[in-house]
Amino acid sequence: MIPVTKPSVEEVRLWSQSFDKLMKNPAGRNVFREFLRTEYSEENMLFWLACEDLKQEINKSSIEEKARSIYEDYISILSPKEVSLDSRVREVINRRMQEPTPHTFEDAQLQIYTLMHRDSYPRFLSSSIYKSLTCSGSRTSSES
Repeated sequence: MIPVTKPSVEEVRLWSQSFDKLMKNPAGRNVFREFLRTEYSEENMLFWLACEDLKQEINKSSIEEKARSIYEDYISILSPKEVSLDSRVREVINRRMQEPTPHTFEDAQLQIYTLMHRDSYPRFLSSSIYKSLTCSGSRTSSES
């Protein structure tokens, strides 16, 4: 794992206020990803991050390459890291893959974001991973 600076008490507190705050914070995403790994759903975060990366791309051949890679890794039915998408979103992606853009996976990304928000996020907030951060944070703040 990539070494990450320990999140501040304030950051950890903000993550419980909203899923958006958690996902906008690099340390928050890393902690949440660790949690998802324990639930065998880390591919949701990996897919979301890959889509974020694709959105930053401007080079046409890189866009196509990254889009194919995302498709093979997360959308293809044969993929070991396949994310859970409904048939409507899959059809949209299949059409868009004819000419991939940085926004090819937008619908799918939103669906996965929503799934993580509704499904995994509430469990994350009551997980030992999150609780250990809030406990260690409150101890250090009371000592100062």
